Amino acid sequence: MEKTRILIADDQAITRSGLRLLLSEADDLEIVGEARDGEEVVAMAASEQPDVILMDLRMPGVNGIEATRRIHRVSPHIGILILTVFEDDTSIFPAIRAGARGYLLKNSEQEDLIRAINTIANGGAIFSPGIAQKVLGYLTTPPTQVSASIFDELTEREREILEYMAQGKTNSEIAAILNLSHKTISNYISNVLLKVHATDRAKLMLMALEAGMGQNGK
Repeated sequence: MEKTRILIADDQAITRSGLRLLLSEADDLEIVGEARDGEEVVAMAASEQPDVILMDLRMPGVNGIEATRRIHRVSPHIGILILTVFEDDTSIFPAIRAGARGYLLKNSEQEDLIRAINTIANGGAIFSPGIAQKVLGYLTTPPTQVSASIFDELTEREREILEYMAQGKTNSEIAAILNLSHKTISNYISNVLLKVHATDRAKLMLMALEAGMGQNGK
């Protein structure tokens, strides 16, 4: 029987060890490597060509969303399953847009994780129940037809920050990229919220995604 080849990407050693131990009980799964950050998982995906990657979202350097985008761009046949503790819209939708085929919370049961891996390995998509409801709601809601012109009033810096937000980057990550303080980034985002009449960060991100932003990550 041909085994499903798994690559684990998580910056926490104890999490990687736990996943390896848990998955070793399944006869049809094989762990081919462990990555500690986004850069490493991108490199290992290219060299190992696993069937499925278990991808954490918050990793140093390149985060899980950006790593997913890079891998999906060159190896779309690799199934990526986000495995995280975050279940907010600002994490879920950018991850799916980046190419993830599954989104599972780390408190999921062993059988749910193995089922998700097998589903993705066979070309399917799978989400934790609560997340599936969010995704279904998003897909069944009539499109708002957000035009890029809604952001015309933004300054160049505000548009730059919004682009990074649409890529799934956190305020801290954006601050590090732009060499600005966390508070300065928060202030910029508050100004953008007021200018485009968005109620919160999640709504702002969805508006940016619907307008075609967030696709230019490197």
